[in-house]
Amino acid sequence: MNIDPKDPRLTAYALGELENEDERVEIEKALDGSEELTQIVAQIGQTAALMTEELQKEPSPGLAPKHQQRIESELQGPGGFFSLNVGKWAFGGALAAAACLIFAAVLTPNLLQSKSDGNTVVQRFRQEINALSSLSSPSDERLTEEADPNTDFGNRRYQAEQTGALVRNEDSEMVAQMEEPAAASKLRKTEPESQPAAASAPAAGMVGGELREFAQVGRSRADTPAPSERGAGSYSDSSSKLPNREAETPAVVADARPLDIPAPDFNTEAYDRIEDNPFLEVSQNPLSTFSIDVDTASYANVRRFLQRGTLPPKDAVRIEEMLNYFSYDYPVPSGEGPFSASVEVAQAPWALEHRLVRIGLKGKEVAMENRPSSNLVFLLDVSGSMQPSNKLPLLKKAMRLLVDRLGEKDRVAIVVYAGASGLVLPSTSSDQKERILAALENLEAGGSTNGGSGIRLAYQTAVSHFISGGINRVILATDGDFNVGTTNQGDLTRLIEDNARSGVFLTVLGFGMGNYKDSTLEKLADKGNGNYAYIDNINEARKVLVDEINSTLITIAKDVKIQIEFNPLQVSAYRLIGYENRLLRQEDFNDDTKDAGEIGAGHTVTVFYEIVPAGRGLSIPGVDPLKYQTPMGTTEVAQSGELLTLKLRYKQPDGQTSRLLEFPVRDADQAYSQASQDFKFAAAVASFGMILRESPYKGNGTLAAVLELAEEGKGSDPHGYRGEFLELVKLARALSSESRPTR
Repeated sequence: MNIDPKDPRLTAYALGELENEDERVEIEKALDGSEELTQIVAQIGQTAALMTEELQKEPSPGLAPKHQQRIESELQGPGGFFSLNVGKWAFGGALAAAACLIFAAVLTPNLLQSKSDGNTVVQRFRQEINALSSLSSPSDERLTEEADPNTDFGNRRYQAEQTGALVRNEDSEMVAQMEEPAAASKLRKTEPESQPAAASAPAAGMVGGELREFAQVGRSRADTPAPSERGAGSYSDSSSKLPNREAETPAVVADARPLDIPAPDFNTEAYDRIEDNPFLEVSQNPLSTFSIDVDTASYANVRRFLQRGTLPPKDAVRIEEMLNYFSYDYPVPSGEGPFSASVEVAQAPWALEHRLVRIGLKGKEVAMENRPSSNLVFLLDVSGSMQPSNKLPLLKKAMRLLVDRLGEKDRVAIVVYAGASGLVLPSTSSDQKERILAALENLEAGGSTNGGSGIRLAYQTAVSHFISGGINRVILATDGDFNVGTTNQGDLTRLIEDNARSGVFLTVLGFGMGNYKDSTLEKLADKGNGNYAYIDNINEARKVLVDEINSTLITIAKDVKIQIEFNPLQVSAYRLIGYENRLLRQEDFNDDTKDAGEIGAGHTVTVFYEIVPAGRGLSIPGVDPLKYQTPMGTTEVAQSGELLTLKLRYKQPDGQTSRLLEFPVRDADQAYSQASQDFKFAAAVASFGMILRESPYKGNGTLAAVLELAEEGKGSDPHGYRGEFLELVKLARALSSESRPTR
């Protein structure tokens, strides 16, 4: 499929503004077959990110006090809605719109033709911005005394300030119009009420996402189809996936500095402290037992920090969630079992004298046409803290994506909570998509956060419409900042744990930053027989709720536990990488009353053990000899050469009794260079996590080595997730001391 490199759809795709799904698919097919096109798109995305950084540095001139007072009096008068600093918003929006017009009309052709260097592009962009700023400086007389709303020029400026549109400036000969935020649509008195309101400040995309809030330049509201034109119940999302293929994306320069991106002026984010699992001697601790985990929130959260120009907090890095963000080519389950298990052993790349054991589980796939009927309850936080564009507005977009994937055999109810909770939509068949989408669209943020009340109502609603043999799930979407009612973390987790006994599973979706309570949300998902994801942009929402909808919604096995018995004749010591908050006592493995993790349809689970071969010394604090007993000897099986035995226990989704699987494992003495691509890539992710955590067990691992390992193991990357990982490693390297020359 041939697409002209000058095709404007490439720019729209890179900026996440290509709404037509057929065109998006066409572009993605063309990208898969053309290295030139993928490089063009990647460079547009990088330039967009750099332009965003520069725009954030530009001052936003405000309105003259006279006109500010006039607008506020209009808003507070009869028919007015509320008072806000609309002058600064409108003026700043106009400058942003004009800036984006520069990008579309001036910079993009250069990119398409010459693929010019990003820094040169930004310099030219900054010159254009400075020119615009001089045209619209607060000192300009037209904006103060002479810009009277009763004059022709002043009247058009006044309309621009009310609607967010930049009208023609007599000196600049530039015309641009921004798509109007939903709040502004309520302010316009001349706009027909039937006119569909545009979404407020869109969420950031994968690359260059910060530019998206003013990426509508040149497209008026009339260009956006009304709901009736889109088809009943359909949703056309304006954020398209931007592939991140490492081979086509320019490397981050080594001396790059953190981006100057605004962040909240407060930070109450909460993460549980993580202590890395230590090495344990097999003679003293022959068994290692833990619960599996399929959460992915930590990876997306780490990405959020890195893309905003800062290294993540150490305790935000959960290595198992970074590993399990990616899918791997594990064997498809055969027979009646819900998942397969495979093991690969090779050298540990950060400590070549050690061995690295990778355990992989692969859940059975379920075809969409075979997906059971579902009874879903959306439990949505609409408290005041959810107002920012990366919270409730993004949440609503995410849930629209999910609703669009549901069929007539599915049902949706919507429960909201702020100071109090309420059922805003009773359980409704998904063949009434318009009704469900309308209920979502009408949600507004305000008030405190009484999550406990909402949790009770959501589970009551789910239980009252329980589908035997179907999918029964509460989907909790929040920033986790519970501050009214049941606020204690222990009480909240007990509340979830009690309700989980009803047979209703839980999905937790985290949103936002500044007050994000990761520690609470991770525990709620754990105790609620659930999974946990962090939604930082619309692409992540699409991954979790569209591309991986079956993994998110369908549980194929619950209370899945792993127990490893190491052979002391082969292994001197070992340590489990990650899963620190999933450890179980060895007695818990056979105790069916002990809760453990769940596996969804098609999920992959990856586990790494770093082991010290027998006969190789390792400095581990020992214990005094026992007074009343002596160590037991080895059995005949220990002479077999087996490295370890992998044991798994799981229950059917509606079962109460576990089933046991057992697999002996040998070490074929494989060098790291002989390992599979998936092994290498997963090892790179694990090493990256240890470096970000500043783990004492990171060995000789460096970000440069991680980059090399990940490139070796990248392999097939149809969704661009592995390519994106490579870019995150480059960002981390640019932000770390590793990239700075030593003196």
